[in-house]
Amino acid sequence: MQIVSFAEAEVPDGLRAQVRDLQESAWPTGTAPDVVHDPALKPLSMLLVDGDVVVAALDILQKQLDHAGTSFLAGGLSTVVTRADRRGRGHGRQLILAARSTMLEQGLDLGIFTCDRPLRIFYESAGWQPLRGTVLIGGTPADPFPSDLPGFDKVTLAAFFTPKAQQAEPTFHKARIPLHPGTIDKLW
Repeated sequence: MQIVSFAEAEVPDGLRAQVRDLQESAWPTGTAPDVVHDPALKPLSMLLVDGDVVVAALDILQKQLDHAGTSFLAGGLSTVVTRADRRGRGHGRQLILAARSTMLEQGLDLGIFTCDRPLRIFYESAGWQPLRGTVLIGGTPADPFPSDLPGFDKVTLAAFFTPKAQQAEPTFHKARIPLHPGTIDKLW
């Protein structure tokens, strides 16, 4: 098995079709668009492949994040999915570990994202730390989409890569973080 990475729009057709099928099986929409994310977020697709079979996939999104008077280059994980018949074998964990390393190599200050509460331990096992009481504000400033909406059961996770981000880490706890990734990726 190997991990391959492509700009989302450049994923080869055969792999792209498999990724869309995996995403559609996890989050049914009735449609499977070729490009899921806003290109302004520089989506990087990472795939764990076994021969020509996509075993797991995720996307890394990134943007400037202004928080507590400081600007950070932040990234987040999105659309993390593993084939149902391959779950429980460490493939998803292998991929999110690689994504964390890739974010560091890309020069991001930090990684920050939300996940469903039951997945918190999965992400923690790969080095992501929960930010208890922290809410990401998605959407746009004019049409915010906070991760603490009624009915949502989300946890915010982060990794602080650079000294600037590590020094600012305390400001990220129990905070409302204005991520605002836009209208396509309301919350990554």
